Amino acid sequence: MSGIIDIADLTVAYDRRPAVHHVTGSFARGSLTAIVGPNGAGKSTLIKTIVGLMHPSTGRVERHGLGRRDIAYLPQQADIDRSFPINVADTVALGLWNETGLWGAIKPKGWNRVADALAHVGLEGFGHHPIAALSAGQFQRVLFARLLLQDAPVILLDEPFAAIDERTTTDLLAIIQHWHEAGRTVIAVLHDMEQVRHHFPQTLLLARELIGWGPTSQVLTDDALHRARALAQGWTNSHNHPAGHAA
Repeated sequence: MSGIIDIADLTVAYDRRPAVHHVTGSFARGSLTAIVGPNGAGKSTLIKTIVGLMHPSTGRVERHGLGRRDIAYLPQQADIDRSFPINVADTVALGLWNETGLWGAIKPKGWNRVADALAHVGLEGFGHHPIAALSAGQFQRVLFARLLLQDAPVILLDEPFAAIDERTTTDLLAIIQHWHEAGRTVIAVLHDMEQVRHHFPQTLLLARELIGWGPTSQVLTDDALHRARALAQGWTNSHNHPAGHAA
């Protein structure tokens, strides 16, 4: 394997029950990949392990020299506490931490970049709004603006289009396409198969174990999807859903 991120015989478990089981494969540099599969398939577990938020039970993730600053991660909105009293501009400015440090002052040029990022995602003039007052779609635009400022070569997105409106989805897909055209490596956990077929050239189909990984047209076949659903039905029947496991 010689990708920007390689996965070798990876197993990740909750309470000794595998959520990801013996997965091997490679994300090519500059690739645009969707991670798909049934609920409980280990999609979020896999992406959190790639980021480094979870640790392998066995196997390994090879990041080939990528540091913490080289990987931008967007968690699910449900994992973010929006009750914290912070406004939109300050939230986006967190994307500059690679340059300023956690406590460094942001210079006027940095605030100009924050304003530009907000304009890019369609939120010009929203800087002073509290994040708690935003719709789900508006908040997701804020998080994408923060990713723009992080300017990382690898971007991981966990269900970026969940519970947001169609217009926002279209606008954010355009940003993802721009990242791909710029040579960044983008990996996204998704549920909408038609969206994947139309916008993501590579797909990783997961059902705790690897069902397929490669060109989307070759992975999302009827047989492969049927196999994934059959495995998921087996988990349901055995009530073998790991506690705390998300997607």
